[in-house]
Amino acid sequence: MYKANEDRYGKMKYNRCGNSGLKLPAVSLGLWHNFGDTGVYSNMEQMCFTAFDNGITHFDLANNYGPKAGSAEENFGRILREHFRPYRDEMIISTKAGYYMWPGPYGEWGSRKYLISSLDCSLTRLGLDYVDIFYHHRMDPDTPLEETMCALDQIARSGKALYIGLSNYDGVTLEKAVSILNELHTPFIINQNRYNILDRGIENNGLKETSHRLGKGIICFSPLAQGVLTDRYLEGIPADSRVRTDGRFLREDQVTGDKLDNIRKLNDIAKNRGQTLAEMALAWLLHDGTITSVLVGASKPEQILDNIKAAENTAFTADELAEIDRLSR
Repeated sequence: MYKANEDRYGKMKYNRCGNSGLKLPAVSLGLWHNFGDTGVYSNMEQMCFTAFDNGITHFDLANNYGPKAGSAEENFGRILREHFRPYRDEMIISTKAGYYMWPGPYGEWGSRKYLISSLDCSLTRLGLDYVDIFYHHRMDPDTPLEETMCALDQIARSGKALYIGLSNYDGVTLEKAVSILNELHTPFIINQNRYNILDRGIENNGLKETSHRLGKGIICFSPLAQGVLTDRYLEGIPADSRVRTDGRFLREDQVTGDKLDNIRKLNDIAKNRGQTLAEMALAWLLHDGTITSVLVGASKPEQILDNIKAAENTAFTADELAEIDRLSR
């Protein structure tokens, strides 16, 4: 039976989530990859133990994480049942719904029917009465925004989620959603979006500025650009990389030519700072105080320990920031 490290909270910085009362660790563990049925259960256990022992209290899931869809929640639910029950009140567990989950007209997007049904299924897989944060996973172009927001409000009022989040929204839609949620007095506190040195989407679509102005937190996924912002691609594309073995989330044309040259130059900046490229990439996200937490994925416990080091040095000079911006455009 797992017994947590008694000194775990001295190893992590905790940031307030927007203007809310909730704090999240600067580094959170995402279960998007490596927690599905293709993963090794004992390795999943060790990654969760390593994370929690080092102050990572937040574990992030979604209904469709796998493969197969739902299996990440099932595997994490087993870890909770076998090891983490005594620590549930010390943990933040989040899940989402929005992408395809089951056949027919009610198995994806943002209808009231789908969101409430999906959360019930997620809670069953996790073996929980509630999650701490429940997200709508993507904007729905067809369902009225009021319907989606009212469904999220009911979920919070039912006690099945303590807080509400939105994922993959842009600034304009976020502002409309906040107007509805404020009127309902819904505990909406956080946005989850893709963001890293090489992907500035939330800067360009207004999400980062709007979220900060409205006092909402941001947690970013893919902080290492699916592994590109690590030392794995400095000499080219490895044979066992996601480009070669999967290709859904990282394409070969994203890590060739000038892009690779710029990644090597970013690595030089990191070396001069006494950091690895991955550490610098995570530190960059945390440097200006607008990002509440970065979601890291891992395939082994050692990677989690390496990622935590990023929070030790998040100060950048103006010249470093300018050069990082130049190399990322």
